[in-house]
Amino acid sequence: MKVFKRLLTLALIGATAFSLMACGGSGKASSGDSNTKVSNKKTKAVKNTDDVFIVGFDQNFPPFGYVGDDGEFTGFDIDLAKETAKRLGQDISLQPIDWDAKDMELSSGTIDCIWNGFTINGREDAYTWSDCYMDNAQVFVVKSNSGIKDNSGLKGKTVDVQKDSSAESALNSDDNKDLKNSFAQMISVADYNTAMMDLESGAVDAVAMDKFVALDQIKDKKDEFTILPDEISSEQYAVGFKKGNGVLRDQVNKALHEMDEDGTFEKISKKWFGEDVSILGKSK
Repeated sequence: MKVFKRLLTLALIGATAFSLMACGGSGKASSGDSNTKVSNKKTKAVKNTDDVFIVGFDQNFPPFGYVGDDGEFTGFDIDLAKETAKRLGQDISLQPIDWDAKDMELSSGTIDCIWNGFTINGREDAYTWSDCYMDNAQVFVVKSNSGIKDNSGLKGKTVDVQKDSSAESALNSDDNKDLKNSFAQMISVADYNTAMMDLESGAVDAVAMDKFVALDQIKDKKDEFTILPDEISSEQYAVGFKKGNGVLRDQVNKALHEMDEDGTFEKISKKWFGEDVSILGKSK
């Protein structure tokens, strides 16, 4: 009887081992199915090669670069970058980045350029720049019923600004020192969508942002929000490259000027703004 029980036990152990081996084999075969590629363009960087033009941008910055209703990246600067890549004979990779990490992304070679309503003013020596292609200004957005009529009305108020943005730089400059010091508080947030939600909820009294972004943010809510008439600063947009990358800068400049001359820039501009915003013929 003891011998029979021992044989039965050995048989059960053998069957269990076989079963585990079968499961292990199945798991291995399953992992082999990982050859199926999963595209995650929001987080997976593309290797920098001469065949791919990798554009870094803030995906929460309409109308310059953002995620459209169809889930695809779109925007004014996105359209310009796509047309530029076509003229360079390269594929394009649109690489969303955290705005406060843009310098690291550029210096590491993860991206070829920063193209997304990127202000040259105050950053002239930090990057190699394309020619300026568009004028812009920094402004305040407030609730229409707030009673705030101009910048002086922001005294004692709380203001949101995007971290590491041109608006933040402008308000931190000596030219706007008195204005900033008049605020009760200036809060840096991750993006303008967050800032506008703060304004809508009453958490803050104003948002400092790019004029064209402000116009886009309030286009369907003009009764609810107002852009104050006093500009914080005026500026220009350009494409920023890693310091010293004059070769790619020259190629992009050539494409931009060709687009300006043959009417392509105007066509893209009117699609997004209803007018031609190009200053390429005027840039130095």
